[in-house]
Amino acid sequence: AVCSNDGTERVLRYENSNHQELDLIMRVYDNGIAFSYRFPAHSDSVVTITKETTAFVVPEGVTRWMQPYTVAYEDFFPMSQTGRGNQKEQEWGLPALLKFPDRMLYALISEANVSERHCATRLCNLADANVYQVMYPPARKTFNQTGVVTTLPWTSQWHTIQLGTLGDIVASTLITDVSAPSMLKHTEWIQPGSVSWIYWANNHGSKDYRTVVDYVDLAVEMHWPYVLIDWEWDVMTNGGTITDAVKYARSKGIKVMMWYNSGVSWLDPTPVDRMLTHEKRVREFAWLDSIGVSGIKVDFFAGDQQDMMKFYLDILKDAAESRLMVNFHGATVPRGWARTWPNLMTMEAVYGAEWYNNRPDLTHKAAAHNTTLPFTRNVIGSMDYTPVTFSNSQHPHITSYGHELALSVVFESGLQHFADRPSAYRALPGEAKEFLKTVPVSWDDTKLLDGYPGEKVVIARRKGSQWYIGGLNGKDEAQTLDVDLAFLDKGRFSMQVMKDGADSTSFAFETKQIKAG
Repeated sequence: AVCSNDGTERVLRYENSNHQELDLIMRVYDNGIAFSYRFPAHSDSVVTITKETTAFVVPEGVTRWMQPYTVAYEDFFPMSQTGRGNQKEQEWGLPALLKFPDRMLYALISEANVSERHCATRLCNLADANVYQVMYPPARKTFNQTGVVTTLPWTSQWHTIQLGTLGDIVASTLITDVSAPSMLKHTEWIQPGSVSWIYWANNHGSKDYRTVVDYVDLAVEMHWPYVLIDWEWDVMTNGGTITDAVKYARSKGIKVMMWYNSGVSWLDPTPVDRMLTHEKRVREFAWLDSIGVSGIKVDFFAGDQQDMMKFYLDILKDAAESRLMVNFHGATVPRGWARTWPNLMTMEAVYGAEWYNNRPDLTHKAAAHNTTLPFTRNVIGSMDYTPVTFSNSQHPHITSYGHELALSVVFESGLQHFADRPSAYRALPGEAKEFLKTVPVSWDDTKLLDGYPGEKVVIARRKGSQWYIGGLNGKDEAQTLDVDLAFLDKGRFSMQVMKDGADSTSFAFETKQIKAG
């Protein structure tokens, strides 16, 4: 609830032999640093910035959790002390987590305040395993441009390093702190909330009116304010059309989010080509307003080039004009836009529960992966993992029911898409069901109580005067997680505990009377 951009800034100006100037802007914060570059000269002529030679030198012995680069940022964060991965390019997506030996000191490298005048960057250590070069993305077949095309003056995005203990990093808001302030005067229409989501259990379910109705009814039963109608809603049959579905949801007091193909990457899933230009978006958003839709999910983006950065921001701007909330999927990682355009509720850019539909890898990697994400991907912004699934999709999960329930607290997302089928939520015991009806998705405070990437995590989050604590075991063996309550104010508290029961598909419940400490 309280964030501050409170640091010390110094600007160092350099001049080359042609009397051209370059500013290095450096900031130091209590728990991080940030730096950017500025060409201060004024010129209306178009210039191309082809690359930068920034590099992060990581000595041998430093432990690294880094994700092999993919366009959609959907991979694991394997631990390494060598800097070598399985891909020949040796390219890594942001953020990158480092642990320095013999000290409880960690660093999370990322970037923030990316605008339409920038591309997004990645890291490459192909030449030297311990030197991570900042790289601009290469040209695409459909966008034959490398680097950045701009006029002067020009300032780069912020390179950021969140620095300190794991607790410092998990609680850090540096990415949004250094990003541009909100462009919106009125934000009361932007409402975080829980969402019932069709796709995970019913891949083509959004083109079936009766299936959509069932998920609307689930949202009503669970007191969730939203339903997301995913791809193929434009060919909906079996008793109704998309306008009928939206009308039914509104009649039940449920707000509707609707999926769109961005039109720049995989073009098979429909609807396609409604987001590509300002004119098309204005026309589509006017229609959404007329039928009472609250937000959009835009999927399948094409990379990190400058044109894609502009595309993201143009969508956010046009959506804000129509008071539409936005969820980006198949997308880049958060880069501070949630402060500048607060109608950006969440972004995917994560190897999430959707992958149970695609490959068997997550079955045996989910527990360790889920205890790495709170220290990496989720630090830099809302993460649409689509969590809390108790039944199975194409490939089974072996995480326990307690583990799945705790994801609703451990993972933060401004729109928390609960992905399981209605029958699974309806079959939950009363205590677990009541918990999911009321668990918040936006928080006033966050504290890491215990954890280590890939092994365990215990996070406390506060909403108003109430604290929620989520704990995950990342190992393939039993663990008892310790919860230090010293952070609580003085007084006595009633604590409801939900944990693993006699087996992985059951719960145990108890209520404890506790006091601070």
